[in-house]
Amino acid sequence: MHPDPARAFTARSLLFVPGDSPRKLEKASGAGADLLLVDLEDAVAEGVKAEARKTVRAFLDAAPEQGERPWVRVNPLDTPHTLDDLAAIVPGRPGGIMLPKVRSRADVETVDHYLSALEAAAGIARGAIHIIIVATETAEGLFAIGSYAGAPRLAAMTWGAEDIATALGALTNRRPDGSYDHPYQLCRTLCLAGAATARVPAIETIHGNFRDVAGLEETAAAARSAGFRGMLAIHPDQVATINRAFTPSEEEIARARRIVDLFAANPELGAIGLDGEMLDAPHLKRAQATLALAAR
Repeated sequence: MHPDPARAFTARSLLFVPGDSPRKLEKASGAGADLLLVDLEDAVAEGVKAEARKTVRAFLDAAPEQGERPWVRVNPLDTPHTLDDLAAIVPGRPGGIMLPKVRSRADVETVDHYLSALEAAAGIARGAIHIIIVATETAEGLFAIGSYAGAPRLAAMTWGAEDIATALGALTNRRPDGSYDHPYQLCRTLCLAGAATARVPAIETIHGNFRDVAGLEETAAAARSAGFRGMLAIHPDQVATINRAFTPSEEEIARARRIVDLFAANPELGAIGLDGEMLDAPHLKRAQATLALAAR
């Protein structure tokens, strides 16, 4: 029986760090991110992937036992690297892997089989290594995004706008004002809907300009308001901003407690007035979700 990864996945900030740089790995370890995503995919050039695997394995071997184990973004299944990546890192007991450019649920199931065999060979409990998928990087993946309910090991879903723009033949994924064009706004919405269907957290994609603190604050706040439960980071300086954005404020917590307590005190009522607003079941559920976020 696999554990339920979704219950344990509470990361607000997920920080990418290149897997071929011991210096950057060391720096990222002290950045305060809830979760480190060591990258073997886009941040590592083709010719140094084998050496990067050794670097990542050494980093995993040296990682503290307490706290969240580092995760690793492996190469996608349409490359020759995925199995080599997994064989190198599984004995180092990563907390999980990120699987990019997912095409369908079958990709997750294939990787589950790989991981089960490698866990058995390494003496690791089956199902210990969880999976985050990047669900919007291929055209096929957009049509499969609602199919991941009950997928093995699935802990969270995120999205990306760069690879799908290439797959669709676009020249750019942005409007003149810098906002995402319609197809990529749809990708973001599909990620939210797909994650809700699978009952796992949705994770917001990166904010590419790591010097744009104001823009990151706005993006992260909007993401939590929309339903995302964490966000990818590409630089250590983004971590504190993301952590703040995905932590409910004292005012939010206090109001959520008032709503929950009010419904608890009036179990016979389906709708209750509070501060001039009529509240019903969806408001109660959102208040409970806020308190759950605060508790993590």
